[in-house]
Amino acid sequence: MRLKPVVLTVLLTVAVAYYVYIPLPDAIQEPWKLMMLDAGFRAAMHLASLKDWLGLDHYVKSIRRTTEGFEGMIKGLDTSESNGGVMPGVKVSDMTFAGIPVRLYEPPAGGEGHLRRGLMFFHGGGWALGSAKKGSYDAINRMVSDELNTVVVSVEYRLYPEVHFPMPYLDCLAAAKHFLSSEILAKYAIDPERVAVSGDSAGGNLAAAVAQEISIDDTVTVKFSIQALIYPVLQALDFNTPSYLQNQDMPILYRPVMVRFWLQYFGADLSLQPQLLVNNHSSLHDSAITPELRSRLDWTVLLQPKYRKTYKPLIVERGSQGLVKEVPGLLDVRASPLLAGPEVLAKCPRAYILTCEYDVLRDDGLMYARRLQDAGVTVTNEHYEDGFHGCFSFIVWPLDFDVGKRALRGYINWLQNNL
Repeated sequence: MRLKPVVLTVLLTVAVAYYVYIPLPDAIQEPWKLMMLDAGFRAAMHLASLKDWLGLDHYVKSIRRTTEGFEGMIKGLDTSESNGGVMPGVKVSDMTFAGIPVRLYEPPAGGEGHLRRGLMFFHGGGWALGSAKKGSYDAINRMVSDELNTVVVSVEYRLYPEVHFPMPYLDCLAAAKHFLSSEILAKYAIDPERVAVSGDSAGGNLAAAVAQEISIDDTVTVKFSIQALIYPVLQALDFNTPSYLQNQDMPILYRPVMVRFWLQYFGADLSLQPQLLVNNHSSLHDSAITPELRSRLDWTVLLQPKYRKTYKPLIVERGSQGLVKEVPGLLDVRASPLLAGPEVLAKCPRAYILTCEYDVLRDDGLMYARRLQDAGVTVTNEHYEDGFHGCFSFIVWPLDFDVGKRALRGYINWLQNNL
């Protein structure tokens, strides 16, 4: 018996709707658009997993190709001057800083007789995806350069699987030191008192870590004056914070995906994911994680009650033996800036930290804001009650969200007033 075309159509529609639909909080605006976006990401990950299992392609490289191909199809994302660009007056140059590929944006106003702002940007993507030269990152940096008369340097640091920690961090640090040199600042007419470092997600992690290192390095005479961190990922010892639990099934960054990103970054065995999800890697029995270290990410103290809600900390007595020794990066402040001591934080530049309510990384940002403030650093925490991870990058049709546009405008306004 053959099914009629109308029946097949109905079945297919139901199947697609079942795959696309996920329950979302009432505060999320444009929920169906977010569902469709998330379904696209999930489909890319499922396809990548299949190709990896069949030996046809590496999991991450497959996702890269899918997302890059999708970006190329979206109207408005090509901001090259040959296509008219979103900011055609901005001069864009691809070059290297200390051997690291960067894209440099010079504002149309020029620097004749006037010093300009400077900003170094590190893109997100779980240390595995994304590019300084494509999509919304390119568009955002052009906007910042044009509107704020700023020389922007976006760093194309190396990614997993080609490299692991600490190479992406070292790439960013080398580029930052080159950017802050007197020769480069003079060449591009940048005011040494008005230089910022910024990044989103994994890029926020790199920006925070680089800002810390620059602040305590006496060989670097020019320091970053401010840091702007967009929903940064800052620690890998507790994957059971209130925001990790509240938003574990929230697009577009699911809790297991963030754990996988960490394991990839560290070059660790991906089979450790279940252990990290239940905090077996940070048990009380592990003497390497001292009480002082634990206090630096104790969300029962660092978070306000409205964010703690009714969640309870997951404290494991014994856990898995030797995980910290097996993955030493877990305790490295270059990977987890939230673990830095107060003497380091006290030297850090003024900070802008953007957090989103519906983001597993919300509490990382909130705890870092509190610890910086406790160390005497001025912090602006801009929290979006209807925000979700990645929204800052979704500003171009058809993947534009109102909260993303508001977040971008808030970021630019803060830079305008503080840089």
